[in-house]
Amino acid sequence: MLSKRSEKGLILSSVVIASMLFVYWLVYNPVKDIHASVPGMDNRPEQSESTEKILIGEGFDFFSEFTSSLTGKWTQFRGANSDNISKDNTKLISSWGAAPKIDWQVELGEGHAAPVVYNGKVYVLDYDEVKKADALRCFSLETGEELWRRWYRVHIKRNHGMSRTVPAINDKYLVTMGPRCHVMCTDPTTGEFLWGLDLVKDYMSEIPFWYTGQCPILDNNVVILAPGGKSLLIAVDCTTGKVLWETPNPDNWQMSHSSVMPMTLDGKKMWVYAAVGGIVGVAAEGDDAGQILWKTKEFSPSVVAPSPVVLKNGKIFMTAGYGAGSILFQVKKKGNAYEVETIQQFKPKDGVASEQQTPIVYKDRMFAILPKDAGGMRNRFVCCDPNDCTKIVWTSGTNDRFGLGPYIIADGKFFILKDDGTLTIAKASTEKFELLDKTKVLDGHDAWGPLVIVDGRLLMRDAKHLLCIDVRAN
Repeated sequence: MLSKRSEKGLILSSVVIASMLFVYWLVYNPVKDIHASVPGMDNRPEQSESTEKILIGEGFDFFSEFTSSLTGKWTQFRGANSDNISKDNTKLISSWGAAPKIDWQVELGEGHAAPVVYNGKVYVLDYDEVKKADALRCFSLETGEELWRRWYRVHIKRNHGMSRTVPAINDKYLVTMGPRCHVMCTDPTTGEFLWGLDLVKDYMSEIPFWYTGQCPILDNNVVILAPGGKSLLIAVDCTTGKVLWETPNPDNWQMSHSSVMPMTLDGKKMWVYAAVGGIVGVAAEGDDAGQILWKTKEFSPSVVAPSPVVLKNGKIFMTAGYGAGSILFQVKKKGNAYEVETIQQFKPKDGVASEQQTPIVYKDRMFAILPKDAGGMRNRFVCCDPNDCTKIVWTSGTNDRFGLGPYIIADGKFFILKDDGTLTIAKASTEKFELLDKTKVLDGHDAWGPLVIVDGRLLMRDAKHLLCIDVRAN
C-alpha cells in the first residue's frame, strides 16, 4: 500500500504528464477550422486597414480621344437580361480555320474581372499592381487602345487573383465594386468621378474569402448592391449617390461571391440574392421596396460563387462548390405572403452542380460545367431538364472537360473556355453535345473570367491578360 506522501506524488505526476500530453496534442493536432478544406480560407482578406486612407476615384489618367460607329452593348454581369445569352444578331464562325483572329491583347493585374461593352468601348475594373490601386480602365473595342483610367489607391494582397467583378453601365453611369467592397460611380464617356461608397465602413460588410465577387446591377439609374452586415441589400440613386432603401438583415447574413439576380413572380418584381446564410427575395419596387418577401436557409454553404438561376413559375435553382451540391426550390404566393418549398436538394455526384460559373437556361434546358467533386463526371459540360436537375440529358464526354471555365451562348452556339485557354465552339443543342471546333488561344492559367460577345468580337481573359478575338463569319 502506498503512503499518503507517495500517493500524492503519484497523483501530481499523473497530472503533469496529462498536461504535457494535452499540450503536445494541441501543437500537433490543432483544432481544425470548419473551412479548412476550402483553399484560400486560411488567407482571408483583411477587413479594414485602420491606417489606410482610401479616396475612391482620386486619380485619373487620360490617354486618347475616341469615336466609334459600333453600337453593341453588354451592360452588366450575364448581360442586360441576366441570362448570359448574347442577343447580337451578328453571324459568327463555326470553326477557327487556320488560327483564331486575335485583334488585340492587353496585360492586366492578376484577377478574373470581366468587362462590359458600350458603343465601341470596353470597361474593366483592374488592379494596378505597380500603383497599388483599383483601376477602372476604358479601351477601344476595335483597337485595344487604352483611352482613360480612373483609379484609387487600396492595398490588396494576392489571393487567387485580386479583381474579379463585372461593372454595370448605361448611357449616364458606370458602376464598379472593388475587391475590398469599394463602390465607384463614374461618367462612362468622360471618366468623371461622381460618387463612391465604402461598404465595409458604411455597412459593416464582411469581405468575402477571395475578395468581392459580387457584380453591381443597374436598374434604370439605380444600382442594386448586397452589402450584408448592417443591411442585406441597398438601392442607390446614381444621380445623387443617395441610398433610396435598405433591406434589414435580422439574421446577420454576410456578403457572398454571388450576384443579385432579377425575378418577376405574379407581376411582382423582386431581387434574389444568395448570401452566406441563405437565399432571399426582396421587393424591387412599390411601397414595400427593399423589404424581404421570402427567404430560405435550406441552402447555406459557407462559400457561394454562382448566382441564383431564376426559372419559370417561381422556381429557382441554386448551386455552389466544395461539396455543397445544389437546390431547386419554388416560391409561391399565399394570400399576401410568400412561401418557399424545396423540390430537390442533392450533392454534386447526384445531379447538376457548379463550383464557380452560373448555369445557363436555354430552350427549356439548363447547361453547366460540373465541379471537380462530381466523380467521373467532373468538369464535363452537361445539359439537364431544369425541372429535374438530377437527370442529365447529355454530357460533353470524357475527352472534353473544362475545369472552372466560363461559357456563353451566341448565334446558336456555345463558346466554352477551358482553364488552360482552350476555346471550344459547340452547337447550342438540347439533344446532344455537338463539338464544332476548338483551339488553344492562351498559354496562361486560370482562365475563369466571364466571356463577352458583342459586335462580333469575343472578349476573354486568363489571370493576367485580356484578349479580343474577331469571331465574325465571313
